[in-house]
Amino acid sequence: MSGRKLTRQQAERVRALQDQRIRRMQARDEADDTGLGPEEEGMVITRFGKQVDVEPAGAAGETVRCRIRANIDSPVSGDRVVWRRQPPEAEGMADSGVVVARLPRTSELQRPDNYGKLKAVAANIDNVVVVFAPLPEPSSMLLDRYLAACETSALPPVLLLNKSDMTGSPGYAEAERLATLYEQVGYRVLRCSSRAAHGLDELLDALRGHTSVFVGQSGVGKSSLVNALLPEAALDTQEVSETSGLGQHTTTSARLFHLPGGGDLIDSPGVREFQLWHVDDAALEAAFIDFRPWQGRCRFRDCRHLKEPGCALREAAARGELSAERLDNFLRIREGLKDAPAPR
Repeated sequence: MSGRKLTRQQAERVRALQDQRIRRMQARDEADDTGLGPEEEGMVITRFGKQVDVEPAGAAGETVRCRIRANIDSPVSGDRVVWRRQPPEAEGMADSGVVVARLPRTSELQRPDNYGKLKAVAANIDNVVVVFAPLPEPSSMLLDRYLAACETSALPPVLLLNKSDMTGSPGYAEAERLATLYEQVGYRVLRCSSRAAHGLDELLDALRGHTSVFVGQSGVGKSSLVNALLPEAALDTQEVSETSGLGQHTTTSARLFHLPGGGDLIDSPGVREFQLWHVDDAALEAAFIDFRPWQGRCRFRDCRHLKEPGCALREAAARGELSAERLDNFLRIREGLKDAPAPR
């Protein structure tokens, strides 16, 4: 249900009340500063509601539970922050420090929530691993959403076919077909199995020296992969539902792990959809990297790639030079942009 439209005077009154609320929260924060330790830098490992676990700079493996100042933009795993320790007499409190500032991000992976508002999934990353598997049965539409999200964020994606040992699964042939399709498009595709311990060395090589994030449907085995790479992580895992065929959510908060040999890995909560409501038509088309040789070559400048004569993309697909499946996915995703909710 959409809310009623406010008059200009009402909107200004709402903004004034919000500003007053923010100023009161800031005043309380400043009053609470008494006795706090000096400012330190750190990195957010994971977030729990209004609290985060911060790893102090130079103290790998140590974490301090901190509350977040009310005036700070929501920090996520991978964020670099400035924080201060609680005084010794505050021992026993739910938090041991206070995050007082978030440092600028070099990059972020975002997705819109149900209200169309963009939210960061992970920060300061330079590598996205899109995980899929024979079960739950993979979908090129969902994979194209992930890839488009990576491309529009200028983050290089790597595709990872997990559970590659499930040769008897009904979805195995489809998973292999998609792996071959995306290799032909130009993406790097890795194959591995956390259960059979196959392909893990190649995966570690791809992650080494990077800050990476795993994304993919629930049930594709992201947490199992983390456990295979880092047995000490001991993440909860759960099989795919036998009734729905969908993955069961086990990771509830994104978490950053340090990898042996260098590099960091963020395990993100599984999502079954990755909407692109924040992307316009031109940016979406540019995100399909295999379209680039034919972009700008249509007969009409405003070609929508539907039924217009002289459409370079449709002609390339008809000749087999461009994936007709990918073109159809692009058109369906673009059509779905019309249903984007109004940002709140």
